[in-house]
Amino acid sequence: MRYFIELSYDGTAYHGWQIQPNGSSVQETLQQALSMILRTDVAVTGAGRTDAGVHAAMMVAHFDVEDSLPAPPVREGDAKQTAEDYLTYRLNGVLPHDIAIHKIYPVPDDMHARFSARARTYYYYVHTRKSPFLRDRSWRLVSTPDFDAMNRAAATLFEYEDFTSFSKVNTDTKTNNCHVTSAQWVQLSDFEWRFEITADRFLRNMVRAIVGTLIEVGRGTLGIDGFRKVIEQKNRSAAGDSVPARGLFLQTVEY
Repeated sequence: MRYFIELSYDGTAYHGWQIQPNGSSVQETLQQALSMILRTDVAVTGAGRTDAGVHAAMMVAHFDVEDSLPAPPVREGDAKQTAEDYLTYRLNGVLPHDIAIHKIYPVPDDMHARFSARARTYYYYVHTRKSPFLRDRSWRLVSTPDFDAMNRAAATLFEYEDFTSFSKVNTDTKTNNCHVTSAQWVQLSDFEWRFEITADRFLRNMVRAIVGTLIEVGRGTLGIDGFRKVIEQKNRSAAGDSVPARGLFLQTVEY
């Protein structure tokens, strides 16, 4: 039987989603908790790989089990609880405070957390005024860039499919083609902004590299035509620096 898990996490303490040989990961932490509760080795597959320090407002993962999930205890006067709700409750009881399980539900065996996903949305947060409350969830800019110019540059992403210039080098992907369907900067307050981008898939480091290059546009060191040339060169060295991980959130996964 296959189950989907919807969860969120603060990525500050983790070396990303994927299991690492020399560092803690969200995937490993979740697998260990599931395996302990279900008393069998459980492998968890995520909808994608978030890098070290990146957060997720919504990550989707799947796992397979041969036997039924543990039934909830029956107590007189308690509301009836499903096995999925009971597992959600137990997982939240053993997982650390920075990982939260929201929902577990059965899916057909051919549903895959990664390959069945049709779209993913990421948010990247920036702020232009010192704030003690945003330092771990947003990147502070020392001056306010031209967000209108950055939005005009972001709109050119729809014209391209190959985003090699925004990908980490030496990855194991077979193609660097992605279909971006939405990309815009949204103002949240007088000193807070958010970059929202949706695509069918993302390359490693892609969003952070795009944001870093858009910031160059906003600072006037790169024009709209220059932004296009960065994409067309298909060379990571042509793009701007990657922005810090702390401002990036995987926001939604659509199926």
